[in-house]
Amino acid sequence: MIDIKFLRENPDVVRENIKKKFQDDKLALVDEVIELDKRNREIKIEVESLRALRNKASKEIGALMAQGKREEAEEVKRRIAEEGSKIDALSAEEKEVGEKITAIMMRIPNIIDPSVPIGKNDEENVEVERFGEPVTPDFEIPYHAEILEKLNGLDLDSARRVAGNGFYYLTGDIAQLHSAVISYARDFMIQKGFEYCIPPFMIRSNVVTGVMSFAEMEAMMYKIEGEDLYLIGTSEHSMIGRYIDTIIPEAQLPKTLTSYSPCFRKEKGAHGIEERGIYRIHQFEKQEMVVICKPEESMEWFEKMWKYTVELFRSLDIPVRTLECCSGDLADLKVKSIDVEAWSPRQQKYFEVGSCSNLGDAQARRLKIRVDGENGKYLAHTLNNTVVAPPRMLIAFIENNLNADGSVNIPEALRPYMLGKTVIK
Repeated sequence: MIDIKFLRENPDVVRENIKKKFQDDKLALVDEVIELDKRNREIKIEVESLRALRNKASKEIGALMAQGKREEAEEVKRRIAEEGSKIDALSAEEKEVGEKITAIMMRIPNIIDPSVPIGKNDEENVEVERFGEPVTPDFEIPYHAEILEKLNGLDLDSARRVAGNGFYYLTGDIAQLHSAVISYARDFMIQKGFEYCIPPFMIRSNVVTGVMSFAEMEAMMYKIEGEDLYLIGTSEHSMIGRYIDTIIPEAQLPKTLTSYSPCFRKEKGAHGIEERGIYRIHQFEKQEMVVICKPEESMEWFEKMWKYTVELFRSLDIPVRTLECCSGDLADLKVKSIDVEAWSPRQQKYFEVGSCSNLGDAQARRLKIRVDGENGKYLAHTLNNTVVAPPRMLIAFIENNLNADGSVNIPEALRPYMLGKTVIK
């Protein structure tokens, strides 16, 4: 959410930003919020004026009573009562107008970074760099679900009977591999100096609306019936929410955090949940990284964060590339975002395994996360990035470490987490 003062002073910049995101249907919101903001400020001035008159009149009453002018004092009291009613009515209107302004401001997209490429959707995202040489073996690579089932590591049929499509059982060596990847990613980030955290897996609605747009919320979140609670779609939600309505001493920045959690997603708007795979699912686990920092340091952290993910994947012998998200593919709160995509030898293309995002001060403004600095208080910047998210990541791992006989090699970095195993047969 952008600053109302910025919008008031730079309406054309906000309109141009909306156009760059190809959300022309939101252009009218700028004029609407400007008018509401004008009315809101008029009400504040009128209320302050009425309160000043009321305070002055209250002093008059005492003086009149002291002079024995009871009737005049009663007349002033009547006037004060009338002004009090006006103040109450104006205060109620002020609250209503303020709520309308907030609702509209939460729909207006954040100002994107000038470096973001302009494009309508993910088809116009721009490749930035490749890491590792994509290899295509001289044998056919089966669909990932077939590989996992032959290794006695995946049971979709039972999961479908228990929970429906989009769920799975991982078993045996593959379940161990899944946990090994998460544990390795955890330790990888701890060694980078990040503090490890396991957050709540449910959050309240005020945190949900603080960390994401309404469109994302509707498409992603599962609501707990009868409770003001939502299952998290990623641990970033509760990790950022941890600092709601807090003032952080500047000396404590940056806060560099890495968190584990299960993630739950409706996947509303997706083209169905595939029955035979684990690429698009309702439930998965994830190691995340979150940074809260000074505004002037956020782009530096953005670069560090996506590079950590690239480094982790390369340590597991998986070729990856980075993709700059274009303006139309950015969620409304994001200033800039880079996807990390892993090479799929079977499909002969890259596919997304993680995303790094700089949200500027948008989440901090919604959640009131402030920093106490030398020159006063200001809003923090927040960033998040996927370290690793199996089981989707397992698809890339299995395909890139598969042997002709159907076995899967275990890279050296993971062997301590696999009880010394070098191969899964």
